Amino acid sequence: MTSRVILEADGGSRGNPGPASYGALIRDADTGEVIAERGETIGVATNNVAEYGGLIAGLKLYAEHTPGAQLEVRMDSKLVVEQMAGRWKIKHPSMIPLAQQARELAPAGTTWTWVPRERNRDADALANAALDSQRDGGSGLVTGGRAVATPAAPKPAASGWGGAQAGAATTFVLLRHGVTTATERKAFSGSGSANDPELTEAGQEQARRAAAWLVEHGDIDAVVASPMRRTRETAAVVADALDLPVEIEHGVIETAFGDWDGYTFAEIQERWGDELTAWLASSDVAPPGGEAMDTVYERVSEARDRLLETYAGQTVLVVSHVTPIKMLVRLALEAPMNVIYKMELSPASITTITWWPDGPASLRNFNVVP
Repeated sequence: MTSRVILEADGGSRGNPGPASYGALIRDADTGEVIAERGETIGVATNNVAEYGGLIAGLKLYAEHTPGAQLEVRMDSKLVVEQMAGRWKIKHPSMIPLAQQARELAPAGTTWTWVPRERNRDADALANAALDSQRDGGSGLVTGGRAVATPAAPKPAASGWGGAQAGAATTFVLLRHGVTTATERKAFSGSGSANDPELTEAGQEQARRAAAWLVEHGDIDAVVASPMRRTRETAAVVADALDLPVEIEHGVIETAFGDWDGYTFAEIQERWGDELTAWLASSDVAPPGGEAMDTVYERVSEARDRLLETYAGQTVLVVSHVTPIKMLVRLALEAPMNVIYKMELSPASITTITWWPDGPASLRNFNVVP
């Protein structure tokens, strides 16, 4: 009798919500042999519902084929793993009954493990095979006897920035914060200022619209924000809608504008005309008491590297500011510094970049305003 088994489960939606399916299998932990497997379509659903469907189907396979064995569940859904482990709260009403059903099926002592997507390709392949079967006029059901080690088709990406190769690429969904009083005045508002303005009511509404758009279009695995108040407030609105926590990344904070903080471009031109001319002419010149663009580029590059390492193979929402987002676009395009002055980035707009492990990047969209 098998004493230790691994449950691998996944789910996906082509459209989020859209045609959805799950894949699940039970594997002998010692030999790696697949004991039972199942892939099935579930109609129109979101990615999260499909992922829970895969977990529940896998737990039923466990009860049927290997009851009493020590169980480890492996999934690439951080949301499902953390919720089942009890570390994250379940806020969405549609998730609560699914989580409850999974808890009732899971044996005592179940281990919950998050794995990168490339290590969950077999369950992903089952889910995709089920959808392909239905698309081709089949039953939409895949059971035993299938060679699940065959490389999986790319996991369906959300329609908002589709095309990233699942398990290989890391996607940054970059969200600029909503408006503040400084934004409305078009005043410089950097990280070195004692004034850290909050979102206005209009900014809050922009954050809510962005959240709704991301829930509909995205399959976000994590939320990261600059430590400034306006980015944390924007991130909190979106993270609440996505049922995810917010992590802070200091590297994506706005430029420190020094003495220019709180002033508009015209006011700076009048008071610091020579300094402004020098700043615009060279990226290694800083505003009085502020930060040069070359310095911003270096720290944003380092933040990019940290995020790629931490969230490899995932889709991470990064809530940031005008300059860091432009710097990330510049990095992706391998463009000269002056390109940042040719970009218009609206409040609460969404820009998406996909990075592949071997270096190349792809700008998927830019300045999308929900």
